[in-house]
Amino acid sequence: MNTKHLKRRTLITAAAAALATGLAGTAIAQMRPGKPQVLVWKDPNCGCCNDWISHLQENGFEVRAFDTGNIAARRRLGMPESFGSCHTAQVGGYVIEGHVPAPDIHRLLKEKPQALGLSVPRMPIGSPGMDGPEYGGRQDPYDVLLVQRDGSSRVYAAYHQTGGGARSASEGMQRTSTDAAGAGSTDAQGRPWAEAEVRRIDARGNRLSLRHGPIPNLDMPPMTMFFQASDPAMLQQVKVGDRIRFSADKANNQYTVMQWQPMQ
Repeated sequence: MNTKHLKRRTLITAAAAALATGLAGTAIAQMRPGKPQVLVWKDPNCGCCNDWISHLQENGFEVRAFDTGNIAARRRLGMPESFGSCHTAQVGGYVIEGHVPAPDIHRLLKEKPQALGLSVPRMPIGSPGMDGPEYGGRQDPYDVLLVQRDGSSRVYAAYHQTGGGARSASEGMQRTSTDAAGAGSTDAQGRPWAEAEVRRIDARGNRLSLRHGPIPNLDMPPMTMFFQASDPAMLQQVKVGDRIRFSADKANNQYTVMQWQPMQ
């Protein structure tokens, strides 16, 4: 065999070995368990949803978010409306509703109980994503509920309890929900009034974050999210912590405060 053929064979052998090594490395990498991937459906204007996503990412989850709202996703995945919050997620075959702490999701994936998933109904202050500096360190008691496919639930974890022990699911939801203002009343255009507390003001973005009660005309349960202000002057007339009565609608494909009144 001449030198030229020998060099060619050597090169082919080396290339084959490198390819085999690369393929083996790829296979090994694929076999290594990665971070659990969480799919999240939320409104693009919901600041507390984004904060909850950051909490998951900081605690070992990969997150893919869909800014399409979560009402359709909640219904499609079978989570009862009574357990609703501002975002709906899916991970490992389970449904996650609301501001569920990351350790409880890790525990769920490890224990693998027979269940639909977990829920923290509404948006209790002090839960992950609802614990920013604007809340002044406030920590409301809340429960993480293990929700069954038949709609029943039990307490999976309890947080910030003050000696009264774990509460029932209905008690937890009642404490953290905000009632609509004047159930039968509407604004001049027939939109129902709701009550809210101002949480953040973004004058540059012409929007404000409200922790509000149900908004029937938008099919929106109690939650905390950003709304555009139809009248920019509103942002100069309210401050964080104010209680207001407001009506809302979708304008230019954005949830918008249409009319508002201060509450005494």
